[in-house]
Amino acid sequence: MNIGVDIRPLMTPVRTGVGEYTYELLNALFEIDRKNQYFLFYNSYKNIDKYLPIWKYDNVRFVANRWPNKIFNFCQKFLNWPKIDKLLLKNLDYFFSPNFNFTALGKDVKKILTVHDLSYEFFPEYFSFKQKLWHWLISPKKQCLSANIILAPSVNTKRDLVNFYQIPENKIKVLYPGLSSVFKDTPEQNKKLELPDNYILFLGSLEPRKNILGIIESYETAFNSLPLPYNLVIAGAPGWKNKEIFARIEKSPLKQKINSIGYVKNEDKSELYRRASLFVFPSFYEGFGFPVLEAMFSRIPVITSNRSSLPEITESFAWLIDPNKPAQISAGLTTVLNNEKLRNEIITKAKEKSLTFSWEKAAKEFLEILK
Repeated sequence: MNIGVDIRPLMTPVRTGVGEYTYELLNALFEIDRKNQYFLFYNSYKNIDKYLPIWKYDNVRFVANRWPNKIFNFCQKFLNWPKIDKLLLKNLDYFFSPNFNFTALGKDVKKILTVHDLSYEFFPEYFSFKQKLWHWLISPKKQCLSANIILAPSVNTKRDLVNFYQIPENKIKVLYPGLSSVFKDTPEQNKKLELPDNYILFLGSLEPRKNILGIIESYETAFNSLPLPYNLVIAGAPGWKNKEIFARIEKSPLKQKINSIGYVKNEDKSELYRRASLFVFPSFYEGFGFPVLEAMFSRIPVITSNRSSLPEITESFAWLIDPNKPAQISAGLTTVLNNEKLRNEIITKAKEKSLTFSWEKAAKEFLEILK
């Protein structure tokens, strides 16, 4: 088969969750599939080749379009031209989009679309005006209806698509993501990051949906009941609508104990998790929740939300709380950090659960779906 792939999520120096998903799935696919032909499409007027992965396989080729992105996206949206499949190959069987994007395709090409979550529908107040405008222009529901196959990272996301967009259930396939290749069972490495000795960790984009204000409030409430004077380490890319987060840190009576360390390189994440005492992730909504899976694998106990996909990913191997109730988060911090037996039970079972998620498994399932 001839398969086109939209790799525009890989065109940035800092990979977000969608970028990691795109890279890891394709990397696993190319490792096991030497028969199908892959045509990797991207569009950029500037030279962004240094950001792209280096894949040297006989059945994989990159195809670049050199238009300014705004002009290209305008033509895709309003002129339905040029057809991306024709830029790649005359007879393309499938075109895979790992995320929503401006995409014009010929009528004979089957489209595979990954929908990571519907947070923009359920929590529009958590997005900036520019993001809301982008979602309006991109027409997510229309793209879902026109796709031949939709990939969802969880049963919860599939349920949301069926209930909110009225997508036929048999059109949606659940394809669980895996762990990044940087997370491996390796001996403890030299310390590269400057971190406190004992800390509670949050890792994720600094945006309202992640409930970081709730974390700070809960940490302040629980602090005097913790067995050690733990720091709170907040790690992740800046995200958006985060001024309130930084302002809240500044006025916190524990601001000297709160460390906002910004974006952490993928290769350093393993150390960040490994040295933490607890991972807290009380997000209001997640389509999957990569940081939770990474923490489970890294053998640190997890406190996370009892909603969206998070109970599905963790099963009963995390301390689940209502993200709207900071008192529950505080109680979780106090209980887990003061109970070594409970921590060890959570850690052991969570590690076993995390190993059931594999990019190789996802790649094999992807190929089966195409058949």
